[in-house]
Amino acid sequence: MRAVFGLVGLVVALAIVGVLAKKQLAATRTPVPSLQLPAASDGAASPAPTGTVREQSQQVQQQVRQQMEGLMQQARPMPDDSK
Repeated sequence: MRAVFGLVGLVVALAIVGVLAKKQLAATRTPVPSLQLPAASDGAASPAPTGTVREQSQQVQQQVRQQMEGLMQQARPMPDDSK
């Protein structure tokens, strides 16, 4: 009897892992939206993003790096020490 419960528990755990794995694999196959380039200042339509995923990834990394550097250059407001 104890072996039957052990076997049933193992099958249930395997079924749960299988369902989770199936959901995870389905999520990786969904199409990723393309990167949005910043709008041109002259009002012209910006071109569609081109290049490989690697190039797009590098563009995103560069944008984040530039934004972080810009934020690091801003002066922090000093707290008031008056009591």
